Amino acid sequence: MSQATQSKPGQSKPGQGGRGRGPPVYGRGPPGTEASKPRRPRREPEEEVWVPKTILGQKVASGEVTSIEEILEAGLRIQESGIIKKLLPDLKSEVVDVGIIQKMTSNGQSTRFKAIVATGNENGYLGIGQGKSKQMRIAIEKATSQAYLNIQPIKLGCGSWECKCDQKHSIPFKVKGKGGSVTIEIIPAPRGLGLVAGGKIKRLLELAGLKDAWTTAKGSTPTMNSTSKAVLDCLRQTFSQG
Repeated sequence: MSQATQSKPGQSKPGQGGRGRGPPVYGRGPPGTEASKPRRPRREPEEEVWVPKTILGQKVASGEVTSIEEILEAGLRIQESGIIKKLLPDLKSEVVDVGIIQKMTSNGQSTRFKAIVATGNENGYLGIGQGKSKQMRIAIEKATSQAYLNIQPIKLGCGSWECKCDQKHSIPFKVKGKGGSVTIEIIPAPRGLGLVAGGKIKRLLELAGLKDAWTTAKGSTPTMNSTSKAVLDCLRQTFSQG
């Protein structure tokens, strides 16, 4: 009598052709089998093509307007984020803060997401925007688009009496800005000192292009929304007063 063979759990039985050994590895099996089929490539999201809707956008797309300085000197209003993307292709966007907004309505509790996004080219331009939506991804997209529209030019220079160089590593003079109850003051610093600021304020100054500066912040309710507005107000004065 032949002794019956018993298979252990997890092992394939004779005649099953390798079943129970896990899913097939595509592209490594013998020809004609399921494992020999090539793996489907990952589909990357397609970038949306910008179609200008305003007269200014059409001029930028056609090449009639080639710099954002021309728009600012003419005092024109930018209503499309595609204009900024076209004129400043080296902008970097970063999510500064996210949060949840909960509101009680007659139908129950409503939950929405809010996001604050900062965008800058680390060479004299900074914009901050805020967006709200029921989905976090849409809130970030709205905030990013708003940050492009709020882009502001910043005048860089060296206003430190300790340095007195001709390089653009700090701001040309001391500025003070306010956002809500938060007041921020930025003071020029000598080259090599770095940015003396908190984590998020420091990142905003880096996106603007500052490398050396002292900062002071005061306020009873220092939320990130008020802080980012105060920073943008400070840096805006460097261009308007200069």
